[in-house]
Amino acid sequence: MKLMHGPTHSDEVLTGDRFKQADKVNRVSIVVNLFLSTFKIIAGFVGHSAAMISDGIHSASDILATIIVIIGLFFASKPDDSSHPYGHERIESAVAKILAIILGSVGVTLAVNAVKTIMSGEFTTPTGLALFAAVLSIVVKEWMYHYTVRVAKRIQSEALKAEAWHHRSDAFSSIGTFIGIGGAMIGFPILDPLACLIVAFLILKVAIDIYISSFKQLVDAAADKETVDEIIETIHSVPGVVRVDDLKTRLHGPRVYADVEIAVDADLTVAQGHEIAESVHEEVEEHVTKVKHCMVHVNPVK
Repeated sequence: MKLMHGPTHSDEVLTGDRFKQADKVNRVSIVVNLFLSTFKIIAGFVGHSAAMISDGIHSASDILATIIVIIGLFFASKPDDSSHPYGHERIESAVAKILAIILGSVGVTLAVNAVKTIMSGEFTTPTGLALFAAVLSIVVKEWMYHYTVRVAKRIQSEALKAEAWHHRSDAFSSIGTFIGIGGAMIGFPILDPLACLIVAFLILKVAIDIYISSFKQLVDAAADKETVDEIIETIHSVPGVVRVDDLKTRLHGPRVYADVEIAVDADLTVAQGHEIAESVHEEVEEHVTKVKHCMVHVNPVK
């Protein structure tokens, strides 16, 4: 016997709330990045710092990334329909992959430019304005990272988590810029491209991690051990369940689908077995927050 249900009303409310919270974060991100990118590019030109100009362009790329996140979360927040009976959450994972590619491209570009500068030996001496811009960027972008990742964890959004790391990558880039500008100002101009090269590798690592995570969500990878253990514990708490015969999970964007086989007393009526399966279904979907849908199959045990 299998028990299947469509999306609950609470699931639809959660989805709408997720979009509202993410949309608020993304609007703040656009305003902050617009201000920072403009200020840093101006400071780079006025302060004679090529590194700061590059850092400003990096911030400007965040605006494009945020717009992509908004589009992805908008479609992912739509309720299930006849064309997409399993929902639209995987759009969010696809968006995270796009962001990872953008992040990786920024890292590669920074690395290539740094190597070119080192090879050419054409160094410049920036002014204090460029140094101030780097400090301001570090503080603001690190704050944006913590603000964004806190909401991403609360609503379980991989796309928003990718956006948070985009903010931190900008902070890393600004740290490298600060070291380079400071080094150039005290007589060590080569520190600028060397620091940018280190930052580029840090950005590439983050991009690879985000890409792998989003890839797993698109190929039906199993849920993490903590989630699986929580599901099994919840099932065992339901009266009438003798044992869990089998449990399969698969990621669907940030949510989880669970297929479970439970064993119940063979002498129970079909109605009684159905009632136990119904309880398992409801308990799992209500208490395991990552689970979007739980399908239950009942086996008799003597």
